[in-house]
Amino acid sequence: MLAVAGTPLKVSIAATIASLLLLVVVFELIRSRRLRERYALLWLLTGLVLLALSAWRGGLNTIAGWVGVQTYPPAVLFAVALLFVLAVLLHYSTVLSKVTDQNVILAQRVALLELELSELASARVPEPGAAVAPETTVS
Repeated sequence: MLAVAGTPLKVSIAATIASLLLLVVVFELIRSRRLRERYALLWLLTGLVLLALSAWRGGLNTIAGWVGVQTYPPAVLFAVALLFVLAVLLHYSTVLSKVTDQNVILAQRVALLELELSELASARVPEPGAAVAPETTVS
């Protein structure tokens, strides 16, 4: 059996910095209220897993051995990153589908309300030239 090659130090440092940068950006987006917490959870989980795998070189090498990657263990890191990004995209696709359905229902309700409002307005406006009954007041 071939020995698993080690993760180069430069790759680990670059991946660790990239993971930290991802976490900082996600926290900044949450802080500035441009990203809601419930949507940020997958991004935070992605950043934390990538940070752990990037900084823990021995763990990455072990996992690479488990999955049969023998020549370049950082390939596992990029595969894990790709899987998390796919999970985030799938999550956002389901959220977007739900919002699209809600927008259709909302547009239909607004159209019905506009129709009802125009019918009420046309029922109250007298025809041009029609005699208007004088208002009577009770004393």
